[in-house]
Amino acid sequence: MVREAIKEQGSPHGVITRISIQLGVGSESLRHWVKQADVDDGLRAGTPSEERKRILELEKENRELRRANEILKAAASFFARELDPQPPSS
Repeated sequence: MVREAIKEQGSPHGVITRISIQLGVGSESLRHWVKQADVDDGLRAGTPSEERKRILELEKENRELRRANEILKAAASFFARELDPQPPSS
């Protein structure tokens, strides 16, 4: 809608505000959506939505793997102490 209105009007001035009122959403929310759509369509520089989603998934997986690694290190240390015979105390 915003792109069509800008084409019809010939100027982006006031388009987002007018359309946001028509749709009943905040103008800043609509402005953000339009910018992200421009990025996704290659009209503006930035990180596309799909790539951003993938990055977030990889960051989550990385956190989970780090946590699992810490648990495994602690378990290995525990079992190493259990299996290591202690010299008799004098």
